[in-house]
Amino acid sequence: MKASRLLSLSLAALLSTACAAPLAFAQAAPQSGAKRPAQDPELQAAIAKSNAYTSLSNRTIRAIESWDRYKSWVDMKKGPTGKERYISYGLYSLYDVKDEIAKAEAAAGQPPAQPELDGAVKRYIAAYQELAPLITRAERYYERKDYRDDNAAEGRELHAKMVPAAEAFMRERTAFSVQLNGYKKGIDTRELAAIEASEGRLARWQLRNIMINARAVMDVMPSNESPIVDLVAFDTALAGYSGAIKEMDRFKDSNPSGVPMIDSSASTWLGSLRDFREKLGKSKGDVRKGAANDANRIVSSYNMMVSMSDSAARMIR
Repeated sequence: MKASRLLSLSLAALLSTACAAPLAFAQAAPQSGAKRPAQDPELQAAIAKSNAYTSLSNRTIRAIESWDRYKSWVDMKKGPTGKERYISYGLYSLYDVKDEIAKAEAAAGQPPAQPELDGAVKRYIAAYQELAPLITRAERYYERKDYRDDNAAEGRELHAKMVPAAEAFMRERTAFSVQLNGYKKGIDTRELAAIEASEGRLARWQLRNIMINARAVMDVMPSNESPIVDLVAFDTALAGYSGAIKEMDRFKDSNPSGVPMIDSSASTWLGSLRDFREKLGKSKGDVRKGAANDANRIVSSYNMMVSMSDSAARMIR
């Protein structure tokens, strides 16, 4: 691995691209299954669209991880020679996303119409479909060590095609993520209010409140282009998340079962965030100065929380 990498590969493209970095952490979807507290048809339609787009976003993170792995061992300016020390790392194989693409394309044509977001997802899909076949070819090429037979000729050909395709994909992911995050925030506010109005601040409300505030923290995490964290914004997000955990603690005082699956991890994550903040304070927000490993763990733990929150939501139903 190149020692110059800012964070490890599990951060995917959070800190990996020469254009504005996309958000490569997984995103928690609004809980479409929670229809009891949110019967508003317009809200349900908005949630359905958000869920389709979120599933696509999460599933296609694999392309970013694969590209990031490739960049870890190849000279991006010169392309592969076949003699690289870590050439055996190759690329990751991609996930099958045909269903996610089909559902996202269908959602783009359904209400509520969101011209900027719907347009962004269409461009994102097109960029992915341009890059994905190239990554698949390259993954097979390096897995089979075909570069030993052709002196890396096909590798150089693929490199020349993949670089612009990957750059375009990263740009479109950034644009898509910005639009999707804004859309989801509006839905989050409405959904949380609907849940509270229907059943109060019980387990379902606590779960959504925690994950909404957790994502707000992830929104201010660093990137390659912005390795210096805005400490004021981070502190605001951290305070919001801390408040959500305290709210959960109050709920647990009268409901010992708490929030299924996630309450312990959510509390531990708060401690990790505070450790991270302390290191950022010493480096004036620069994640490169001793806080990179912490950032990696925070992203990894958040992704795990997203998975657990999805399972917890099904249990609460």
